[in-house]
Amino acid sequence: MRYQVEHQTVYSYDLPVIQSQQLLHLMPRQTPFQQCVSFTLACEPLPAEQSRRQDFFGNNNDYFTILTPHQSLEVTSRFQVDIQPRPQMADFVQSPPWEQVQHLLKDQDTQHLDAAPYVYATTRVTCSEALASFALSCFTPQRPLLEAAMALTQKIYSEFEFDPQATDISTPLDTVLKGRRGVCQDFAHLMLGALRSIGLACRYVSGYILTHPPAGQPRLVGADASHAWVSVYCPVYGWVDFDPTNNCLVQQEHITVAWGRDFGDVSPMRGVVLGGGAQQLTVSVTVTPLEYAVA
Repeated sequence: MRYQVEHQTVYSYDLPVIQSQQLLHLMPRQTPFQQCVSFTLACEPLPAEQSRRQDFFGNNNDYFTILTPHQSLEVTSRFQVDIQPRPQMADFVQSPPWEQVQHLLKDQDTQHLDAAPYVYATTRVTCSEALASFALSCFTPQRPLLEAAMALTQKIYSEFEFDPQATDISTPLDTVLKGRRGVCQDFAHLMLGALRSIGLACRYVSGYILTHPPAGQPRLVGADASHAWVSVYCPVYGWVDFDPTNNCLVQQEHITVAWGRDFGDVSPMRGVVLGGGAQQLTVSVTVTPLEYAVA
């Protein structure tokens, strides 16, 4: 499937901003299941300096500096990607027992160095006995790793309620675990914390997901949003993606932009401004299916 994505971010400031420096994670990654066909980035006011490079995790980073005084900053990314089918759960028949993977990662086997940065706690993804206990209800002795990860995905989906008012970017994991409410970012962080608390490697993945309008109603421009899910390391199959918000193995309706240890590594846009006073943020995302791509 080919998709077109438009992501518009607008900051409005109460006072003039004299200088703005921004870091963006908006350009999609190239993966075995995803190819970026085109990408454009527009900014108003125009930057005085602009550059692009890859970070430690291989994500595409755009940087820009604005020296023109302004009270509004508008950044719009547009791109097209082709998405190929991924394996189904039935294809993961050789998934090893999770304890075996835990030992490999604990021993720091050189064959699995790619997973090393994703085993440990971070500021946003803490580890605890409570999170380990939450994970172990699914990771029973000798259970295949990917089967257990799917069970944990289903557990989060069934036991937690999607509630945009319940949390914010600073809400700690223990609060999410106790309150059983949150958004996709919270559920991804919760799954990461649970898995890392039992010694497994997992990544935070940011991107988009195709949403479906109610039957008989048109697709609304700007009605979509950024999305987050989890990628679990399995020595036999590499990285396998699970979406606890939607209770599914990631397939052809997910579009990957960036991955890291937590949200802080991949936030769509963050920066520093000189001046501005109070600010208001508006984000609009539109994901449009275009056609089936022909090889």
